[in-house]
Amino acid sequence: MSHAPSTHRAARSRRRRRAGHPDALRRLLPRAVVVAFLAGGTTAFIAHDKAVRLTVDGTPRTLHTFAHGVDDLLADEHLRIGAHDIVAPAPGTELTSGDEVVVRHGRPVVLTIDGRRRTVWTTAGTVAETLRQLGVRAEGAYLSTSRSRRIERHGMELAVRTERSVVFLADGREYRVRTNAATVREALAEAGLGLRDQDTTSVPPDSFPREGQTVSVLRITGSKEVREEPVPFRTVHRPDPTLTRGTVSVVQQGRPGVRRVTYRLRTVNGVKQKPKRLRTEVVRAARPQIVHLGTRALPRAVRGAEHLAWGALARCEAGGRPDAVDSSGTYGGLYQFDAATWHALGGRGRPQDAPAEEQTYRAKKLYITRGATPWPVCGRKLHG
Repeated sequence: MSHAPSTHRAARSRRRRRAGHPDALRRLLPRAVVVAFLAGGTTAFIAHDKAVRLTVDGTPRTLHTFAHGVDDLLADEHLRIGAHDIVAPAPGTELTSGDEVVVRHGRPVVLTIDGRRRTVWTTAGTVAETLRQLGVRAEGAYLSTSRSRRIERHGMELAVRTERSVVFLADGREYRVRTNAATVREALAEAGLGLRDQDTTSVPPDSFPREGQTVSVLRITGSKEVREEPVPFRTVHRPDPTLTRGTVSVVQQGRPGVRRVTYRLRTVNGVKQKPKRLRTEVVRAARPQIVHLGTRALPRAVRGAEHLAWGALARCEAGGRPDAVDSSGTYGGLYQFDAATWHALGGRGRPQDAPAEEQTYRAKKLYITRGATPWPVCGRKLHG
């Protein structure tokens, strides 16, 4: 009797465990699924992970990546590739574990070779590598920086002067030099040839010496000379209505001026050169010559004198030449007027300077007042 209660308790406990078994399974099932999923994911993780060696501009490092190809790797590493950059293997190539990817960025180099300037791009890391990459002959050349200098991403400026052969002709001799000088003047100094005082060269001394160039050294001596030279006067023509048409009257005689000119005289290699004008100073200004030109029309005729042979009289007096002047200089023109008679008849200036028509017109007026007496020898020609 004393064991009955314990026996019943044991039985009830066994029934509860059997009744609770489905709940326990339901609780354990999700955990098992998670464990199984994680186990499968780990297998996939290990399968896609790659160990890749990435070298950027000569600096290597090993990394683990899930990148499928080179493009993905570059994107993951935030490496932007420009038109002048090099990537090997090429973008688009698939990656496997153990592969190596090399990236070399292009760098701009402002390159001046023997005075000619241009911009080039290089993936080389140093100046020496760049010169080899570009095929630049650097033996004996001058470089503006060290051959071992690294080229940064922003680039650099590089000047190269290759060795050249230059010939100098000086003092009757020929001098041949090998030089990487920047100027003809520097190359001259290397040849032991200096420029003195006014000396110069056949090309600008500060120009770049070219391969095979021949340069003459010009030995120059010089002085200055001052000369006084005449300055021609100008002639000013003015219309004058008080003069008959065709009459020319000089109302102001022109006078040349004087200028003082300084010249440079040079002798080049013993040969005198044409003087070069340096400066000019006006000592006395030229005075212009003023000439009046008649514009007034002459009367067509003089009553009472039109029937006479004026051409015959002119040939007799002056050979038919309007500018004729007698040997004494007193009489002039076709009809050999003296100055007083000419002016009394309304003429201006000298009769021999007036047009033939005006001279004949005034001769007719003279005839009306004095007849043929002014021409005692040739006057009879008037009547044939």
